[in-house]
Amino acid sequence: MIGAGVVGMATALTLFDRGHRVTVLDAEPAPGRGTSFANGAQLSYAYTDALASPGVRRQLPQLLLALDPAFRLKPQIDADFIRWGLAFLRNTSSDAFMRNTVAGLTLASESRDALHALIARHGLRFDHATPGKLHLYRTPQSFAAARSLAAAKAAAVSVVQQALTPDEALAVEPALAPIGDRIIGALHTPDEESGDPQLFCLAARDALVRAGQEVIGNIAIDRIEADGDPRAIAPSGQTWRADCIVLCAGAQSPRLARALGTSLPIQPVKGYSITAPPGTAAPTVSITDVANRVVFCRLGDRMRIAGLAELGNRDRTVDPARLATLVSSARDALPGAADYGRIETSWAGLRPMTPDSLPITRVIAQGVIANTGHGGLGWTYAAGSARRVAQLMERDG
Repeated sequence: MIGAGVVGMATALTLFDRGHRVTVLDAEPAPGRGTSFANGAQLSYAYTDALASPGVRRQLPQLLLALDPAFRLKPQIDADFIRWGLAFLRNTSSDAFMRNTVAGLTLASESRDALHALIARHGLRFDHATPGKLHLYRTPQSFAAARSLAAAKAAAVSVVQQALTPDEALAVEPALAPIGDRIIGALHTPDEESGDPQLFCLAARDALVRAGQEVIGNIAIDRIEADGDPRAIAPSGQTWRADCIVLCAGAQSPRLARALGTSLPIQPVKGYSITAPPGTAAPTVSITDVANRVVFCRLGDRMRIAGLAELGNRDRTVDPARLATLVSSARDALPGAADYGRIETSWAGLRPMTPDSLPITRVIAQGVIANTGHGGLGWTYAAGSARRVAQLMERDG
């Protein structure tokens, strides 16, 4: 496994449970230190809405002019970005959006079952909870569109999403009282889950190491070779040979696949998060404020707040101005959710996004399987895509 984020660690555990010997390699010193370190932490099994949509297509001029503080587009003058952009545009039709969203719902359902199986087998502890989730809407138009989409998803896949009035939303989550007069309506999904993705990675590592498997950090893979036995090679020349290599390197996956003659349609989408103590009106239910594009997730005695999307930005460093935008949006959305004066962790990461918002799980060279491109739903999809990779490996021998 190349990559020790939630996708790589879920894949390693899944393959081990099926009788395979696994070795996980990662450039960071410990698992879960990249995009899995401090993402939004919501397991969004009912919210797999594809990024490419008719609404985003209508917003393109605004995005190109950087007029939306939460979602920005940073065009790149290179062939890969142009190909990706054209494929993304093809996926913004209503039919493609619905097809991709339903495919995501199917994978998410598989993933819930697969994650629960991993938890049961290995006793993994990662602040896992089932708080449910509320999506908040502040205009009649956005709420009507959300109800329509929820009905379409329910007709295609068994998804329970309840449309609530503001008073009903307050009954589910009393912490919304300070902003109750600003809410038009909400969608409630009572069985949505949450959990700390980094703690999951560390718990998975401990389970693997106890079982005699290898999880090795500080190894940045330079290239993969697949002529004969597949090999992962570090810049020093140190080489790991395997019957199969699974590429779970997120936004770095296209670089490693390119040497194998494969182009993976992935572009980074930079996102931010903060982690702080709960505030005086901290919700227990997971919250997504649609207008502000901010998510709130309770993780034990911490509040994780995440948001912003910058398509094409490859810089992982935290930009203080953009972080301030996130904090300002969070304060506006839920002023009492967190103690904003005591932020413990500020983070930025690169979500590996495909044009259709669906992960790539396929053979890309003899003995090499890609499991990457999960976008903003890597935590949600990780266990399900791991199971699909295991089935693919076993089917193809």
